[in-house]
Amino acid sequence: MIEAVIFDLDNTLICLPIKYEELFQQFEAIMKTDNVRPLTKTIPRLDEETRKKVFEVWEKAELEASKEMKENSEGITIYQSFPKQRKALVTLQGKALAETVLSKLRGLAFSAVVTREDSLDRTEQLKIIMQKLRVPPSRILFVGDAEGDVSAARSVGCHFLKVRK
Repeated sequence: MIEAVIFDLDNTLICLPIKYEELFQQFEAIMKTDNVRPLTKTIPRLDEETRKKVFEVWEKAELEASKEMKENSEGITIYQSFPKQRKALVTLQGKALAETVLSKLRGLAFSAVVTREDSLDRTEQLKIIMQKLRVPPSRILFVGDAEGDVSAARSVGCHFLKVRK
């Protein structure tokens, strides 16, 4: 029996039109390198000042894109199909964007939210949420869109459902 459902944000509940190529060019300039991918591995190695600049640029791009975000109807339908289960949100987007999106998506509520400020590692994000929810992994469904989401779900032992972008 599923007791809790954890959702990814971008491309699962919403589609956020971030111009990633432009964003990566800005990251390269800030980090003074052309080797910034994958960000989830590069950012933790940065000094505090550089990381702060990267997050500021990233947040600005996200908030700008949020003006044109669209709901992913499949993700919203899945959310609605679990009315009694506790829900949580994990995202590699920032806290400011998560708050902005949730204020626009009326009717969606989460017991816990974990953003990139908490961790840039999806598996770690799921572990943080599971600790907050105090629900065993076998009773959790993780809903996401990417192969990294599938891998993270397997890694922590929870069920997984993939949505289309």
